[in-house]
Amino acid sequence: MHAAVTDSVHSLCDDYVTRHADLDPVAATVRGVPGQEGRLTDYSPEGHRARSELNTTALRAVAAARPRDDAEATARTVFAERVGMEVEIHEAGLDSAALNVIESPVQLLRSVFDLMPTRTPADWAVIASRLARLPEAVTGLQEGLRHAASRGTVAALRQVTGCAAQCDNWASGYFATLTADADVPAALRADLDAGVRAASAAYSALARFLRDKLAPSAPARDAVGADTYRLWLRYFTGAALDPVEVHSWGWHEFLAIEGELRQVADRIAPGAGPRGAAAALNADPAGLAEGAEAFRRWAQDLSDTASEELRGSHFDIPAPLAALECRIAPAGGGTYYTGPSDDLSRPGRVWWSLPAGRTHHPTWRKVTTVYHEGVPGHHLQVGTTVLQAGRLNRFQRLMCHVSAHSEGWALYAERLMRELGHLKDDAALMGMLDAQLFRAARVVVDTGMHLELPVPAGVGLHEGARWTPELGREFLLTRTLIDPAGVDEEIDRYLGWPGQAPSYKLGERVWCDGRDEARRRHGPAFDARAFHSRALGLGPMGLDTLRESLAAL
Repeated sequence: MHAAVTDSVHSLCDDYVTRHADLDPVAATVRGVPGQEGRLTDYSPEGHRARSELNTTALRAVAAARPRDDAEATARTVFAERVGMEVEIHEAGLDSAALNVIESPVQLLRSVFDLMPTRTPADWAVIASRLARLPEAVTGLQEGLRHAASRGTVAALRQVTGCAAQCDNWASGYFATLTADADVPAALRADLDAGVRAASAAYSALARFLRDKLAPSAPARDAVGADTYRLWLRYFTGAALDPVEVHSWGWHEFLAIEGELRQVADRIAPGAGPRGAAAALNADPAGLAEGAEAFRRWAQDLSDTASEELRGSHFDIPAPLAALECRIAPAGGGTYYTGPSDDLSRPGRVWWSLPAGRTHHPTWRKVTTVYHEGVPGHHLQVGTTVLQAGRLNRFQRLMCHVSAHSEGWALYAERLMRELGHLKDDAALMGMLDAQLFRAARVVVDTGMHLELPVPAGVGLHEGARWTPELGREFLLTRTLIDPAGVDEEIDRYLGWPGQAPSYKLGERVWCDGRDEARRRHGPAFDARAFHSRALGLGPMGLDTLRESLAAL
């Protein structure tokens, strides 16, 4: 990319999206950028190097471009921060070493198939092409991990073995299930079957590689330490933060929410405490969905109702965003949202993860999650960004993602739904407080374990002891309402994805402060609907930029 006098910031960013999609087809599919559907990303050292060279060149070009208006000035700031972080991650050798049980190339090479259309034989032909390319992509991933290991950078042992277990699980049935119902001609059926065999074998081989080749060099210590943690915290928040201050603030948030949760629990089951109240709610037939499909319909109905009730009153919800699909996620992952494609041919979707082997699904905890993932949470935010083609460039709309910006908005959306009266009963309110408590606990546990900080006085937990994974596990089991069956997955998540877990509450803090400050500035003239519309129209950005932008609304 070479900036000419006539190059605008927006045109350079648009061009970057096209170039990056060619180098990262998996990310292109995830972000709804068309044209790369049959290819997979090269995660070899050469692939990482090529993407970093593009990033470096693009940064220079965008920095040299003269913004034509305030929108382009903001776009340049956003691009410089996000792409600059990618360069720093590469220079630290963390991209080729990326391996965790939540979101790394191991998961992306599988989950990209969830996003591909399956309506026509032509769609299935593209899937067959991509399946056939999986062995080569897995080989490249192994080369990248070997390269990182040769330079002394290997994920912790629990991440390596955890990913190996995921690979075994997916190799044993995911790809066959994916294509089982494809109604296609015989020749294409043969191609799909061959692709399934190749993909399943590739993931079996990846599991063996992780256990036999990478695990012996993987460190047993999980904590990444202060320097690496600060880098990842800045990556996930777009802000320069002091992790120790974040840890202290997280405790303050946790204790305040814990106190309110206990009050609500006592109204539900007097004297039984939060766990007793949760048990009572879990056993209440009125709040149970029987079977996965019944739960999906419940979530879809609540999502549709929220969208209809909020549209035109508290939020501007464009008609194209009325379509939000609720689906059941494949086994082995959590609940998540995927945004619409650029042309809106693929709608926004919420993928609900349900415990394996269970037929009774309590809904009291999930009401707030519907609002978090759908409207007014992720779906409204991401969908609004996609529709801002007249103001935001393609990088801002499709590629720019800051965890604290998006997850912070989703937590703010949960809180706002309470303010608007949509959590009408104590069961739904307890679900919302349970979710908020858990996000505050994540701040404490994530920073505590990676920095191995001491537990402060007055919090009612092994005061003075330094955080370890074992202490983190005990804390979640005794001070939150986590399902014991999922506690180990949570600890693995935090240890493998340093700095991401605190981003929820840190982002919510900025969104809440920005709204409250705007209300104080405007007084009686403050219009919440207009504020939300303008704030979402800004597009994604880091928290430092967001704070400044909200102050101007």
